[in-house]
Amino acid sequence: MPTINKKRFIVFKWIGISFLILFALMAGIAWFLNVKSRPLLTEQIKTLLYKSTDSLYTISFSKVSTNIFTGSATLQNVKISADTNRYNQLVALKRAPNNLYTVSLKKLVVKHFHPITLYQEKKLQIDEVLFDNPEVYMVNRQLDFNENRPARPIKSPYTFISNSLKEFSIKKILFRDASFNYVNKNVNQFDVFSIDDFNITLVDLLVDSTSFEDSSRIYLLKDVLLNLKNYDYATPDSLYHIKLNQLDFKASTGRLSINNFAFEPRYDEMKFGKVAGYSKDRFNILMNDINLNGINLPLYISKQELRAKEMAIANGYITVFNDNSLPGQEKESKIGKYPHQLLQNVPAPILIDKILLKDIDVSYAVYNEESEQRGRISFEHTSGEINNVTNIGNVKTKKPIMQANLSTYLLGQGKLDLDFKFDLASRTGDFSYSGVLQNFNARVLNQITKPLGLVRINRGNVNRLRFNFKADDFGSKGNVDFSYFDLSVALMKNDPEKDHLVTRGLLSILANALIINSENPGKDGKFISATVDYQRPQNTSFFNLIWKSLFLGIKHSVGLTEEKQKEMKAHIDKFKAMKASHELRKQKRLERRRLREKQLKNNR
Repeated sequence: MPTINKKRFIVFKWIGISFLILFALMAGIAWFLNVKSRPLLTEQIKTLLYKSTDSLYTISFSKVSTNIFTGSATLQNVKISADTNRYNQLVALKRAPNNLYTVSLKKLVVKHFHPITLYQEKKLQIDEVLFDNPEVYMVNRQLDFNENRPARPIKSPYTFISNSLKEFSIKKILFRDASFNYVNKNVNQFDVFSIDDFNITLVDLLVDSTSFEDSSRIYLLKDVLLNLKNYDYATPDSLYHIKLNQLDFKASTGRLSINNFAFEPRYDEMKFGKVAGYSKDRFNILMNDINLNGINLPLYISKQELRAKEMAIANGYITVFNDNSLPGQEKESKIGKYPHQLLQNVPAPILIDKILLKDIDVSYAVYNEESEQRGRISFEHTSGEINNVTNIGNVKTKKPIMQANLSTYLLGQGKLDLDFKFDLASRTGDFSYSGVLQNFNARVLNQITKPLGLVRINRGNVNRLRFNFKADDFGSKGNVDFSYFDLSVALMKNDPEKDHLVTRGLLSILANALIINSENPGKDGKFISATVDYQRPQNTSFFNLIWKSLFLGIKHSVGLTEEKQKEMKAHIDKFKAMKASHELRKQKRLERRRLREKQLKNNR
């Protein structure tokens, strides 16, 4: 028995020794191949980048480590940069690209580069290249000779590598949590735009004898995927945050989706103007479920020109508030700040053929110093279509009109159909707007007529409100047809002692009796159509212009014309004179009574 155990021990001993020898041999071979492959891989990487980019880019790194069995390599302290002298030469040869890149990072990982295939077939095939936390600088300079060039390199990179390689391919190139900086060199003062935590995936890069002519590829790539989880930018005036959540883009489909976009004020409504230092419109914008289709990525890369066939926004809101109790409104002129004018001032070229809106709420509110209350008008559940959204010159020459056809609910009640036509080429901000508002209870208008017009609607029913205006930087002209019946109003004033608005009883009676048309058309069948010519103060906004124009037309339709108001003032003055005369006669009677009583007392 001891002899058997001894023999087993000897067998296991030699098996163990054999494994140790085999392991040492394999480790030695791996070490030898790794050491031998590093210079080759280093040379291949440097030569490949240099040659394939027409001698424009070079790569440097402090250290490379390889694992021959897994086919992986790691490069430390990597920097990819452009040779400016070579770039100037390429500009002279009209072969230079519009964009120059600089990429720097601590570690670049190459996974599965298949060394046997490289040695035997002269094919450098890599499964994945990972740029971890890279810092990317992109400098854009528009070059005329690149106009209308296809989405591929100017010259096939294969011509530069064909002597040493038959094929160079990477299945996936990952830029993870990248810091991306864009520098626009097409303006006098360079503008830098930065994004952090940006993810880019380049899919199936192929350089061979056929890939250059493959029209399904974008710059020799099968696809480009972009992802940004969260973006937060504080505006230079420190009044707003621009926030973006979950952006995804796929180049092969041209589809970009954004969970939500916010233009968020940093202060509440009443504090905002105080921080700004004067009465200033406060915007609060949130748009959800944003999708753009048909984006041309090559055009954006080469010219930073955003073109999309369609944009859809499923829900969101826009609220505007102004505190007119604050001084200094005149400091901020709103001339040139209509929506279509602001679009022309966007530095990047934009063309979106169609924007589809669904369930968007828009509201405009003002704090009135006289009433010490907020007046608010809202357009709820707004849906519709906006066409030809652009600031590109040659597009505007052919199609100068941006049109919006919208359907909404005024103050959540009456259905309102709106049509806007914006002249994108006009120097004076020309646009037109028309609409029809159908049946609703007039009392819902108290949300804005009481605090801003000091008029309360007691009752009234609206059959239809139709309007048609032409406007520009200086005002609006048009017509308002307001059809209603059973209208009664009360004029209001602010009572400091009671801390709220109170009815001006006598004036309200006079207004309903002498001025207000209780129905339109009247009992005689005559319909009053209001003609409006509104002169816009330079400090009033787009929403204010539309509201004031309509309000003037409504006031005229119900009888609150200047002539009628003068007539009511004359009646009030006459009443005051009669009241004063009555008081004077009363005082005289009291004086005579006191004299008689005094005489009677003296006679006694």
